[in-house]
Amino acid sequence: MAEIAVAFALGQVFQILNDETNLLGGIHKDFSNIRDELESIQAFLKDADRKAADEANTNHGIRTWVKQVREASFRIEDIIDEYLRVIHVVPHLGCEASICKITSLIKTSISRHQIATKIQDIKLSISVIKERSERYKFQPSQEPPSSSSTRMGSLFIEETEIVGFKLPRDELVGWLLKGTEERTVISVVGMGGLGKTTLAKHVFDSEKVKGHFDYRACITVSQSYSVRGLFIEMIKQFCREAKDPLPEMLHEMDEKSLISEARQYLQHKRIIITTRMMHVAEFFKKSFPVHILSLQLLPPDKAWELFCKKAFRFELHGQCPALLEGMSNEIVRKCKGLPLAIVAIGGLLSTKSKTVFEWQKVNQNLNLELQRNAHLTSITKILSLSYDDLPYYLKPCILYFGIYPQDYSINHNRLTRQWIAEGFVQSDGRRTSEQIADEYLSELIYRSLVQVSTVGFEGKVKSCQVHDILHEMIVRKLKDLCFCHFVHGGDESATSGTTRRLSVDISSNNVLKSTNYTHIRAIHVFGKGGLLELFTGLLSSKSRVLKVLDLHGTSLNYISGNLGNLFHLRYLNLRGTKVQVLPKSLGKLQNLETLDIRDTLVHELPSEINMLKKLRHLLAFHRNYEARYSLLGFTTGVLMEKGIKNLTSLLKLCYVEVDHGGIDLIQEMKFLWQLSKLGLRRVRREYGNAICASVVEMKHLESLDITAIGEDEIIDLNPISSLPQLQRLKLKTRLEKMPNWISKLEFLVEIRLGLSNLKDDLLRSVENLPNLLKLGIWDNAYGGEILHFQSGGFPKLKELYLARLNRVNSVLIDKGSLLSLEYFIIAKIPHLKKLSSGIKALDNLKVIDFRDMSTELVESIDPKKGQDYEIINHVPQVLIRHWIGPKLNDFDIRSIH
Repeated sequence: MAEIAVAFALGQVFQILNDETNLLGGIHKDFSNIRDELESIQAFLKDADRKAADEANTNHGIRTWVKQVREASFRIEDIIDEYLRVIHVVPHLGCEASICKITSLIKTSISRHQIATKIQDIKLSISVIKERSERYKFQPSQEPPSSSSTRMGSLFIEETEIVGFKLPRDELVGWLLKGTEERTVISVVGMGGLGKTTLAKHVFDSEKVKGHFDYRACITVSQSYSVRGLFIEMIKQFCREAKDPLPEMLHEMDEKSLISEARQYLQHKRIIITTRMMHVAEFFKKSFPVHILSLQLLPPDKAWELFCKKAFRFELHGQCPALLEGMSNEIVRKCKGLPLAIVAIGGLLSTKSKTVFEWQKVNQNLNLELQRNAHLTSITKILSLSYDDLPYYLKPCILYFGIYPQDYSINHNRLTRQWIAEGFVQSDGRRTSEQIADEYLSELIYRSLVQVSTVGFEGKVKSCQVHDILHEMIVRKLKDLCFCHFVHGGDESATSGTTRRLSVDISSNNVLKSTNYTHIRAIHVFGKGGLLELFTGLLSSKSRVLKVLDLHGTSLNYISGNLGNLFHLRYLNLRGTKVQVLPKSLGKLQNLETLDIRDTLVHELPSEINMLKKLRHLLAFHRNYEARYSLLGFTTGVLMEKGIKNLTSLLKLCYVEVDHGGIDLIQEMKFLWQLSKLGLRRVRREYGNAICASVVEMKHLESLDITAIGEDEIIDLNPISSLPQLQRLKLKTRLEKMPNWISKLEFLVEIRLGLSNLKDDLLRSVENLPNLLKLGIWDNAYGGEILHFQSGGFPKLKELYLARLNRVNSVLIDKGSLLSLEYFIIAKIPHLKKLSSGIKALDNLKVIDFRDMSTELVESIDPKKGQDYEIINHVPQVLIRHWIGPKLNDFDIRSIH
C-alpha cells in the first residue's frame, strides 16, 4: 500500500510542476527534489510492501519503514492540497474588494511561509527514509512468492467430496471429447475459491478423458512462474506419458527450442486453463477456437450439501442434526455459495463438538476466525493472491468496496465518480476520466474480484459488489493500511492523523465530534440517526482536504452555510436526504465535479452554482412515489438562473425546469457542448427553435429527455439536423409528426414517447432502427385504434412497454416481428379486450406483465377457463397487477406462471 501512496503523491507532484508555473520562489526546486527522491524509493516498494504484509515476517523495522514512507506520501498530498487552497483562495462573497484583497494577502503570506517550512521538513524526512532503506536490502520490483502451495490442495480432493460440478464437468468433458481436429483452448474462469482447479483436475483424471488422449500433463502456474520452467515441466510430463526419452540437454534449451518441442505434442490437441481473469481466457481467441466456462457460485441446495459433507463426514451419517440446522443455515448463508469457504468452515466445524454453544461461538466470531484459525487462513490467502496480483492503480479501487457495508450493492456511477474524485483515475487526454474509470471497473470484473449485481437492458453494469468473505479481507487491509477508519454507533475511538477516510454506519455524535478532520479526504455515512447538521457544520469549519462527502439516504435536514470552506471537495452526494436549500457558499467549491441532489427537496439552485467551472455531473430531480402516477407530475426538476453557460465542463444535466429561465437560459446551453445527458422539463411551444439550436451543438449527446409544460403543448423538434451519438430519447410532448432525424439514429437503444398523439407513422418510423432494445409508448403517444407490429420490424427489441393508450383497442403482432422480445408490459389500455395470437410466436419472451387491464382480457388468459390461455402458455412468467393505492407501486399482484 505504500507503493500506492507514493504513486499518488508522485502524480500530484508531477501535476503541480506541470500546472503551476508560478510556484513560490524555491518551492519548484523543492518539489522537483521530492519527486526525484520518491522515484528512487518507488522502485523498491513492491518488495517492501510484500515483506511488510507477510505475517510470517517478524522484522518490525521493515513494517515501520513502509509505514513511514506511506505517511510521508500522505503529508506530500496534504501539503500540495494546502498550497493549492492558499493560492486559489476565493474572496468571501459580498464583501468589499479592497478589504478582501488586504485580508487575503496577509493570510496568504502567513500560510505560504508555513507551507514552505513544511516542505523543507518533508524533504528532510524523505532523505532520512531513503538512507534507512539501504539496510533492508529491498529488491526492485520483485514478484511475490509462488502461490502454488495454496492451490496444491485443490489437486488432491477426492471425487466423493465434490459437489455441484456435474453440469460444468459434463460440459468440459464434452468439449474435450468432441470437436474439430485442431488445437483448442478450454478456459474455466471465476473468482478465487470457486473450485476451478479442483474441477479441471477432476476432469483431467476422469476415465473418459484418460482413454481419449495419448498423453496428458497437469501444470500449476504460480504468480512467480518462468516460461522456461513451464515448458520444461510440460515436456517432462508428455515424455513420461508417451514413454518417450527426454530430449537431450533439455534444461539448457532456449525458449525457442522448448516451444518447438512442446508444439510436437500439442498440435491438434486440447488444452484446459483455469484463470481468474476473463481477458486471459479471451486472449487465445485470436489464434484458435476457445470455449469459455464461467464457473458460478453454488446454489443454496448444493452449498448445503457440500457443507454437510464436510462438517458431518465421519458422523451422524453425513446429516445435520435438528438442533444445529438453524445455526448451520446461517453459516452457509455467510459463505454465499463460495466452495472454498464452505469446505474450510465445514472442515473447521467437523473438529468441534456438535453443540449449539460451540457452533454459535464460531458463527459469531467468524470474521476473527478467518484471521487466526489455521483451518480458515487458506481462504484469505487464496483471495489475497488476486489482490496482490493487481496493478497499483487498481488496488485502491478494489479497497474502496470495503468502505461500503457488507453485502452492499454499489451503483456503478456512484462508485466510479468517487474513484475519480479521490484521484485514483487520471485522464490520458484521449478519453474522459469516466471512460477510464469504467475500464478499471471492467478489469476488476474480468479478474473475478467484483461481482455484477444488476445489468441494464443494453448489457451495461448498473450495480456491483464483492463477495462477503472478500469484503472481510478488504476491511482488514483497510485498517492495516490506514486507508479507512470505521465508525460504529458505540465506537468512541478517535481517528489518527494518518487516517484518510471515514465510513460511518450509524451517526454517533460523540465519535464525530472527537474525530480529527484535518487529514480526512473522504467521508461516507450510511443509515439514519444522529445530528448530522452539527456534523456537517463542524466538518466545514475544520476540514482542509476533504474530496468526497457521501450522505446518501441519511436523515440530514439541512446543509451548513459554511459548506464553501471545503475548497477541495469534488464529490457531494445528498441524494435521498431531506435537504431543501443549498447555501450560496456552494459557489466557492471551485473543484466540485459531482453534485447529486436527486430525491431531495431542493427545487431551486442558487445562482452561485454557475461559478463551478469544473462541475461535470449536476443531478437534480425529485420523483413522487407517494401518489398515483402522473406523467407530468411524477418528476420535478430544479430552477436555475442565467449564467449556466459558464458550466462548460458539464457532462450530465438533469432535470432543469426551463420555464423559469426561458429562452435566454436555453440559448446559453449551446455553450455546454460536452454534455452527454440533458433533461429539460416544463418546456413551452415557443422554446422549440432555441432547444434545437442548442442541442445540435452537443456533439457528444447520448441521452435527451424533453417534457412539455402541459398535455396539449406542441413542441416542434424537426429542425434538429442530427444527433449522431444519441442512445436514449424520451419525449413527453405533443408532436405534429415524428421528427425525421429519429429514424436515422443508428446508435439509439431506447426510445420512450408520451403525449405525442401520433397516428400511423409512429411504429413505421422506428421499427428499422438497427440497435433499438427498449421501446415505450405511453400516455396517448399513439392516437390510433390499432397498433400494428409488422413482420421484420424491431429485430433486436428486448423490452416493450405499452401504457395508458386510451384509444387503442387492438395490438397486432405479425409473425416475424419482435423476434428478440423478452419483456412485455401492458398497462391500463382500457379498450384492449383481447391479445394478439402473434404472441405465441415470441419464443424468447420471458415475462408478460399486465397492469390494470380490463376484466375481459384478464379472464381470457385464465389457465382454467380462458379461451386465449394458449397464447401466453409458453411464457415462463405472467403477472396480473391491480393498483390498490395510494402509493405508485401499491399493487395487488398474482402470478399465472
